[in-house]
Parts: sequence; structure tokens; C-alpha cells
Amino acid sequence: MKTAIVILNWNGRPMLERFLPSVVANSSTDAEIIVADNGSTDDSIDFLKTNYPSLRLIQMDKNYGFAEGYNRALAQVDAEYYVLLNDDVEVTPDWDRKVVTLMDADPQIAAAQPMLKMFDNREYFEYAGGAGGFIDKLGYPFCRGRIFSTIERDTGQYNDTREVFWATGAALFVRAAVWKELGGLDGDFFAHMEEIDFCWRAKNRGHKIVATSDAQVFHVGGGTLPKSSPFKTQLNFRNNLAMLYKNLPDNRLHRVIGLRIVLDWVAALSFLLKGNSGEFRAVFKAHRQFRQWKPALDAKRKAINPKEVDCVYRRSILVDYHLRGKKVFSKL
Repeated sequence: MKTAIVILNWNGRPMLERFLPSVVANSSTDAEIIVADNGSTDDSIDFLKTNYPSLRLIQMDKNYGFAEGYNRALAQVDAEYYVLLNDDVEVTPDWDRKVVTLMDADPQIAAAQPMLKMFDNREYFEYAGGAGGFIDKLGYPFCRGRIFSTIERDTGQYNDTREVFWATGAALFVRAAVWKELGGLDGDFFAHMEEIDFCWRAKNRGHKIVATSDAQVFHVGGGTLPKSSPFKTQLNFRNNLAMLYKNLPDNRLHRVIGLRIVLDWVAALSFLLKGNSGEFRAVFKAHRQFRQWKPALDAKRKAINPKEVDCVYRRSILVDYHLRGKKVFSKL
């Protein structure tokens, strides 16, 4: 099989009903569409069996999260390319073929993404990936089209194909050989930052990550964990520290981790001052789990053997955004 488009579902029947038709209608005929169910307790399975009996369904016994859920699902899939597609994404005609053709032309490309735009406001980029992801010297991720909470209108400014630091997990194309080489996503992450960690590990092996505007998709975003969720905050803070610890080169590791711990507590105090005690506690839990993970992270770091990689923004995006007023990617 050339391409396997795998949608991970967890209690997402409304999303499947709304968005699966576009995937079926607009994907290539040589792509297999698979729904991997992460132990749903709603009527997702009955809906799929009734309305899409020809689609392959992989059923798991419980919710393993985004990362381990995909690891377990893709272990059962044989294809040259995997596409990890969120259940809240509307795709456009021939979207998958355009990205796969790009990857076919350059075997060094390990992962790629189409342009990601808002489903409800289609002139604007979408938070989770925009036109390709980057990271600054302190490990803060951002995108072409979205820096922190500032989202740009698409005026054609990123109509290109270029190498980036990370590709969005909302519509992530991965060469299956590289997926297997790297052991898939880090299942300990559960959800959030796992695709950035995967792309960073791929770059540490000399592979390229690419974003292209030749294909576009429209993403709702925040369907499983809303932005205000303390659990989401906990995952983001914990996984960001873990990702940095695993992938930073030796000469930057301790300095960056030390600064990030301080900056995380500045963010935690900000949550507390705003009355968000749940978010404050989430940062505390994230740091506690990070400390507990250290022995395992040391082993993962040794296996990665991290080095300096390209497409890192060598300045602080925090300083440029908040103090220098650089709110859009083109100003960096």
C-alpha cells in the first residue's frame, strides 16, 4: 500500500460524522483510510460500522492517548507513508497525493505537512500548525502564521514549500521507514508536543521536515482538550521539558533547562495572579513528573545522541514577541 490515512478516534462520533465524508471524497484512490479507535465509550464504533462498513477499523481496548494510540495502531498498518490525521480536519481534493509526491521526490524528507487553516474562519491560519512549525533557542514552539496567540490572515505570504523544524500532528505525513527507525512517537507523552519531539529526533538523524502550501486542510482544533484545560497545561509543560532534555545538544542542555524552569514558574505565578489556580497546580504537577522521568529521559537522550540541528530560531521568541513587538513570522 502506498499511503495509509489513519484517523485516531476517541469518543468523536460527531467529528467523524462531520469530517470523514471529506476524507473519503477527496483522498487518492491508492490511499487506504483507517479509523483507529482509542477505546471509545460513545457510539463511534456503531456509527462507523453502519455508515462506513468498507473502511478498516482498528479497535484498541482503552484510551492510550495520541502518542501511544498511534504507535499501537500503526504497528498494524503496512504502507510506505503514514498520514496521522485528526478527526476534526476537512481535507481538500487530492490533498494527500500532493504531499506524497513531494516526499517521493526527496527521500531525505521524513515528515511533511499541508498548510493548516481555520475551519470556521478560512482566511486565517490555524493555531496547531499554520504553514509549518519552528522552535526558538529556549524550546518555545511557534508556526509560520501563528506566534503565541497572534494568528495571521493568509494573504499568500507563505505560499511555498520549505524546510521547517516540525510538522503538525493534526495532518502529519511520515515516511514509514523513518517512523520505524525512530520507534514512532514517544508514548510517554500521551498527547501534546509528541510530533515536535518526533521531528526533532528525525532531524537528529539527518532527515528533513517540510511544509507545503500545495495542499491545504481546515482544522477545528481543541476538540479533545480545550485550551483552558489544566490537564492540557500539565501535558504541555511536562512534555516540553522532556522534549528539551532528550534532544538538546550537550553544550546547551543545562542552561536551557534551567532557564525554562524559571520561566515556567513565572508563567505559573501569572496563572495564580489571574485566579487560575488549576493552571498553577498543573505546572507544579508537570515539573514533578519531569523530575520523576529523569532516569528514563537519560536513557532516551543517550539513544538519540543529540546534536545541533537547523531551522532553530536562534533568538528568544518571548523577547521578540513581548518586548520587541514582533508578532508575525515575517518580522522575525
